[in-house]
Amino acid sequence: MPKLSHYDAHGKANMVDVTAKSVTYRTAIAHAFVKMSPLVLAAMRKLENPKGDPLEVARIAGISAAKRTSEWIPLCHPLPLTHIDVHPRVCKNGVEIRTQVTAAARTGVEMEALVAAAATALTVYDMCKALDKSIEIGDLYLVKKTGGKSGDFHRKGNRKNLQGSRKGSRRSAKRT
Repeated sequence: MPKLSHYDAHGKANMVDVTAKSVTYRTAIAHAFVKMSPLVLAAMRKLENPKGDPLEVARIAGISAAKRTSEWIPLCHPLPLTHIDVHPRVCKNGVEIRTQVTAAARTGVEMEALVAAAATALTVYDMCKALDKSIEIGDLYLVKKTGGKSGDFHRKGNRKNLQGSRKGSRRSAKRT
């Protein structure tokens, strides 16, 4: 069992020293889901939300949050991110969120991808709460990471998407 790296020999929390680590190309993909009622989804599809297009605002929030992860999570290193991609997508029972973050750095970008997904989900909630305060946020997890000393990680198994995200509208925040 690996030891927790954010604790010193005396059990005191500290930022991991990555000075001696090599700079490598790193990526991470994260997922979140915002479950909402059919009425809220219908309003979102018609862009009848009182605050505007929730998916576009949420997408920008996710990008901004990834860049500020070290301010959210106390022991995270500030990283020179080279790319952030945030895709909120309306599905059968809500909004599926997928984020991808890349960097050439001494430490991984998993937290940046997860923070981007969380901030995107929270912003969808904020943008839609006037219509329904019972919206739920869940399924926040790391899908994949590449690079670094610990190697690659791919979530095992075919995680069944109970939200029905493979059915219904394919509308995303990207406009063509």
